Amino acid sequence: MKKWIVYLLLLAGSAQALAQKESSDNSISANKNKPEREEWLRDLGFGLFLHWSLDSQLGVVIGHTLVGASDDYTHRFIKELPQTFDPYKFDGYRIAVQAKLAGAKYICLTTKHHSGFCMWDTKTTDFKITNTPYGKDLLREFVDGARKAGLAVGLYYSPEDFKFLYDHDMSVQRGGLVFTDEIQEKYNDLIRRQTRELFTEYGDIDMFFVDGAPKAPALIEAWRLQPNVVVTRGAVSTPEQTIPGAVNDKLWESCLTMGTQWQYKPTHDELKSATRIIEILVETRVKGGNLLLNVGPKPDGVIADPEERNLTELSAWHFINQEAIHNVRPWIVPHEENIWYTASKDQKTVYAVIFGIPDWVRGDRKEFVLASVKATLQTRISVLGQNDKVVEYANQVDAKSRFSQQKDGLHISVVRAQRIYNNNKWPNPITVKLEHIEPALNPPTFLTVKSLTQTGKTTLVGNVIDLGNTNLLNVAFEWRIYAGFVENLNETDWKRTHWMSVNKAGEYKIDLPDLPRGITYEFRTVVAHPSMTLFGEKMQFTSR
Repeated sequence: MKKWIVYLLLLAGSAQALAQKESSDNSISANKNKPEREEWLRDLGFGLFLHWSLDSQLGVVIGHTLVGASDDYTHRFIKELPQTFDPYKFDGYRIAVQAKLAGAKYICLTTKHHSGFCMWDTKTTDFKITNTPYGKDLLREFVDGARKAGLAVGLYYSPEDFKFLYDHDMSVQRGGLVFTDEIQEKYNDLIRRQTRELFTEYGDIDMFFVDGAPKAPALIEAWRLQPNVVVTRGAVSTPEQTIPGAVNDKLWESCLTMGTQWQYKPTHDELKSATRIIEILVETRVKGGNLLLNVGPKPDGVIADPEERNLTELSAWHFINQEAIHNVRPWIVPHEENIWYTASKDQKTVYAVIFGIPDWVRGDRKEFVLASVKATLQTRISVLGQNDKVVEYANQVDAKSRFSQQKDGLHISVVRAQRIYNNNKWPNPITVKLEHIEPALNPPTFLTVKSLTQTGKTTLVGNVIDLGNTNLLNVAFEWRIYAGFVENLNETDWKRTHWMSVNKAGEYKIDLPDLPRGITYEFRTVVAHPSMTLFGEKMQFTSR
């Protein structure tokens, strides 16, 4: 019973922290997803997001340029941009195959973003794809292509509609709008009718991402028409441009961009490397979540070359390591230093994904000590993608994976044997599969609780819920300046407080040094167990 209480407390803490990352327009409504369908989506683990609309022709942020825009800009956006939008190269099947090779099991398209432009042949408005030179129902092409490629179908839909505001001579803005009862009912009816079209004319929809407000008319209609649909945003946590700091072993979905913008951005963009995307994918799965990775197609309908190259590199990694990504759940700890863990549902098989060795020469043997896993009489280990027998052109090299259980942990010895690129350089993680193993310890459980800020002083509060299999823990906090909504995902430079020793469960507090006022920071708990260092959820505060 004690373990279940601790586990529920951890989930509550993680859920609270995740919820804090949801902006007001991404709020969570009542969840009517079927539990078995949520588990089905968790098994898939990885999806490709396509943010795309008529303003991709300008390379600007999708939809949002209408907020605060002049009357002339708004009028030309709505009346002129449709006249030149012609994604004549779009091939729903080709993009779905690209996604599938990269490891995606589902794919999600923006059917309508906040501007109100519809990517299907809706009867609710003339602001739609069939009133452009393209002339066809693009959503139909997308859905058919996804199903042909064997991917689950996801739809993004925004209940917000700037075209509706334009038609009713209302200022385009987000939040703060007050409608008359008559206008509100017209708005709700538009949302219901559009959702009804999406859920009656395109077959079974697997995933629904509802972004904006009011959500209720869309959610009620979707669940009524297709009870098996899994609603992500609107029903479960969907942290945006971030990964939570702690494990949360229920459905959540992190959505983030390959670059800095959701829609196609031809200039001044900074793309994540394929290696960084792989690390993000692994970390998301390690912590129990799904990754919905976004790319923005070009105005002509194809994925731009830099993003396509990243997807191809991701395809090579996934082809080798896919077993560690799909149908997995968290292990008893997320990682030990640069070794990150996923596990089979029965926890009998663990996948140790080794980060941070971009120069691992083919044919070289390396050794690691794993503190959280313990061998049994049936234990076997191997490197995913390799046969443990051969290193090409180096028959004298022993490629066999070996292990030995010792007092300080499971010692593993593995060789990177596979030639993936002609120059023998492969910068991405390799995965060691550990079969028939057991947990080696009972890790501590703890929460990042809150910050207490007053003029000139900041106190951070954590809570050790259970010490695990030790009588003494060292605890601290790490903090850093919050780098920004998009940029923060690539920040790694934390500062650490002094350590405190704790020998019983309960809250602990540590004061930070004087900080410059008016700056937003993020912080997390750090717990040093005798065998490893663990980290808690991330939270934020602004210095005063």
